[in-house]
Amino acid sequence: MKTDTLLAERLRSHRLTAPTRTVADAAGHMLAVQSQDFTAGRWALAVRTSGSPTLRDVDRAFDRGDLVRAWTMRGTLHTIPARDLGWVLSVTAARQRQQGASRNRDLGIDGEMIAVAARALTPALRDGGRTRTEAFELLDGVGIDPTGQRGLHLLFALTIDGLICQGPVVSRDGVTREQRFVLVEDHIREHATPDDPLAELFVRYLDGHGPAKVTDFAWWSGLTLGVSREAAERAAARVEEVAEGVFAAKSRPRRSPKAASVHALGAFDEYYISYADRATVCAPEHLAAVGPGKNGMVRATLVEKGRVIGCWTHASASLGAPAEFFEAAADTDAVADALVRFTRFIGA
Repeated sequence: MKTDTLLAERLRSHRLTAPTRTVADAAGHMLAVQSQDFTAGRWALAVRTSGSPTLRDVDRAFDRGDLVRAWTMRGTLHTIPARDLGWVLSVTAARQRQQGASRNRDLGIDGEMIAVAARALTPALRDGGRTRTEAFELLDGVGIDPTGQRGLHLLFALTIDGLICQGPVVSRDGVTREQRFVLVEDHIREHATPDDPLAELFVRYLDGHGPAKVTDFAWWSGLTLGVSREAAERAAARVEEVAEGVFAAKSRPRRSPKAASVHALGAFDEYYISYADRATVCAPEHLAAVGPGKNGMVRATLVEKGRVIGCWTHASASLGAPAEFFEAAADTDAVADALVRFTRFIGA
């Protein structure tokens, strides 16, 4: 497949040139959006939605219970439609548990400690949930020291066990970055139940990220290459091979005639991060500048016609400061429009 064709198809799959009607629709299409940077994760949904959705629009979807945030794969926080959390974890939890076992041993976390944490948090989370800090205070109250990342890893364990997730956004002035942990059984009203969750994960990945290879799916899902190949085999009747070893959804969204040529994508955006080979969308000589770096960070990018042409920051966009360009933009007005759209999103 020619690179230009691949990029055009991915822009459609990512809903960047075929935006959805609502942020909840964008989340449903993408399935899981990387969101350890909560502001960037919320922007990832807004930038894939038509019109000018605001931060508050995304927060309302969390508050209504349409969306939750959880460690869905790779030990990384993602925003996901609430109804999809259970079946996704049914595929990815065991692998995440295996990958976190060594760190848990270092922290002294075992089954007994996880059970104690669950007993301490369950009654408290029934009453509107608790912030991370409040949850750590509860753990401390039952003799579990939450420092040194112990508290965070316990919350992770309880999440992949299907007990808790992050739901309503804490209401504060400015750009709030905090949510309340809530009980899944109380907060999530409806649970999707696909017949074959492993195949469904592969199909849904291609819906929001294709065309892509099995190796890309393995990186994104955190599953082994062997399990990823099995997922592709079980989903074979529901996807199509558009080039040798390259798969896409059978039905893809229609490109909007008003689609922008430039997109200001946030840190860790799925368009860049969710592939084993990122050189397709970013020149190899610029990959180190975007990341992941030694600190694990992946910078916000400017994407023109599917290719990364530079980086920007949330703060600089709010102040109207210039972006860092790797190459000259073909349409400087489109760059300005993309950054202005972000400032409107956060209310700057």
